[in-house]
Amino acid sequence: GPLAEEFRIVKRQLLLRAAGEGGAPITNGRMILVCSANPDEGKTFCSVNLALSMSRETDLDIVLVDSDLNNPEIAKLMGIEDGPGLIDALSDPSIDIESCVKRTDIPNLSILRAGRRTDDATELLASQRSSDMIEGLLSHSPTRIVIFDSPPALSASPASVLAMLAGQTVMVVKADTTSEAELREALGLLDGCDHIQLLLNGVTFTPNGKRFS
Repeated sequence: GPLAEEFRIVKRQLLLRAAGEGGAPITNGRMILVCSANPDEGKTFCSVNLALSMSRETDLDIVLVDSDLNNPEIAKLMGIEDGPGLIDALSDPSIDIESCVKRTDIPNLSILRAGRRTDDATELLASQRSSDMIEGLLSHSPTRIVIFDSPPALSASPASVLAMLAGQTVMVVKADTTSEAELREALGLLDGCDHIQLLLNGVTFTPNGKRFS
């Protein structure tokens, strides 16, 4: 349907950048951060649908990471039981991050859970171990794409740290909800990522109207 087609268009641009087609390869271009300025703007909805769309590519390995640490939803949405995840692997060097990556019943799609809650999540994400862990996730397979569902930029500090690690950021903007001031402030916090694209979400769809207006 129309929604699936929209996400096909979005993913194609991201995959081309990740592969370095049409320009120089992007450092960590296969790590994609999906963020928003505020809660309830469709960030997780877009993360999940983007991951589902990418998983339909026959030669890709997609890992969807729940990094919205204060409000983790992805594992529950995808029917994955609670267990060790991102924060556990960051805080305990004995935990292999790959052991926390759980396959779903959807071909080519795996989930990395958020893990336990902690007050020092931002500091853990800013550590050298975090950079090494992300490099390890990406190097596991040359066809792997890692999508991070970030906390909202204006609500939680981890978003700005994750942006410095990501090669690409998708900023979800909710139509008639996100203000320009909020968007500009959020983009300022994410300026550690050189490649940020906006995704307009929640536009009213009319069957007989212009789909791409």
